[in-house]
Amino acid sequence: MKPNFSLRLRIFNLNCWGIPYLSKHRGDRVKRLGDFLNMESFDLALLEEVWSEQDFQYLRQKLLPTYPAAHYFRSGVIGSGLCVFSKHPIQEFTQHVYTLNGYPYMIHHGDWFCGKAVGLLVLHLSGLVLNAYVTHLHAEYNRQKDIYLAHRVAQAWELAQFIHHTSKKADVVLLCGDLNLHPKDLGCRLLKEWTGLHDAYLETRDFKGSEEGCTMVPENCYVNQRELEPFPFGIRIDYVLYKAVSGFYISCKTLRTTTGHDPHSGTPLSDHEALMATLCVRHSPPQHTPSPTHGPAGRSRLISVLKEAWAELDLGMAQARWWATFAGYVIGLGLLLLALLCALAAGGGVREVAIMLWTPSVGLLLGAGAVYLFHMQEAKGLSRARAELQHMLGRAREAHDLDPESQAALFLGQQEGDRSEEQ
Repeated sequence: MKPNFSLRLRIFNLNCWGIPYLSKHRGDRVKRLGDFLNMESFDLALLEEVWSEQDFQYLRQKLLPTYPAAHYFRSGVIGSGLCVFSKHPIQEFTQHVYTLNGYPYMIHHGDWFCGKAVGLLVLHLSGLVLNAYVTHLHAEYNRQKDIYLAHRVAQAWELAQFIHHTSKKADVVLLCGDLNLHPKDLGCRLLKEWTGLHDAYLETRDFKGSEEGCTMVPENCYVNQRELEPFPFGIRIDYVLYKAVSGFYISCKTLRTTTGHDPHSGTPLSDHEALMATLCVRHSPPQHTPSPTHGPAGRSRLISVLKEAWAELDLGMAQARWWATFAGYVIGLGLLLLALLCALAAGGGVREVAIMLWTPSVGLLLGAGAVYLFHMQEAKGLSRARAELQHMLGRAREAHDLDPESQAALFLGQQEGDRSEEQ
């Protein structure tokens, strides 16, 4: 690779809101999305909520001349909804399905049936190794009473760990997707602090688009206006995040978003706004080599966010265990009821009543058993993530305590305390 190596990457990301039979004007929007992607000719197009595989196959055929490489990530009952289209050959791909993803009995939300996941593509571009990730985390639904917060924090941690462990041979890391996290939310801070990823919206010097970079805006006719009432400009929950390893430097030259309507026809492509980023990668001169991700100040922030995430998972684990215990009591009562019904039926006194109550009793027992098994699995998943966080928190504290600058600051603080006592 030449010393003056440079590479420009044009990236497109969109949550397509492609729910069969439920999303408005889905077919028309998919057709216009294909036309737009062909016209713009991005290096990579990463999409979420393409729930219909038929929509993916339609886009694949339509985009084949411009994007010869494509992949659809399959998981869950409905599917992950994730797919990618690339101008460049895909060397490898894999995916990781999140351990926790909502509750099966919350059918009206549907996240559990989707199998939310993170997909990984490995591309080789002029000798540079690019790991591109696309993901979609669990939706929030109610910000004031967020029953899925612990699951989303656990997903953010799994995502961060997956990126950490799979990107060790990469020169550049790119993450796009609908994180369902506001910029200051715990999961977003945890992801950024642990991986060292940079936010394109915060880093670019040339931004054009919706106010404050929001990706769900009230101007969009498909958005539920009631949900955005607390946010007059909208919310920013879709991201383009990136980083380069030592020896390379990456920057976001431009970032564009749609603003509630299609750039050409006027009607929106989705209820989310599209993100279009131009990234520039080049060799990093020695004086511009990025400093370590976690210096003393960064390590303090990391420790703080790890503690916060650990506490949130601890609360979620306690809640899961409470539900499992409650279901266990219901199972015990159900077994007693069945034993009583068997005794009544054998005695012949109220045989007809006992037989009538047998079926609902068995249904109650099976339902309680399913709830018990699910919440026990949930508790174990949260416990695993909490154990990982606790271990990394201990390591981060050890590194912080051993840091020379931290020791110097502690020594100066002790000296000032001694002087105060003498006075």
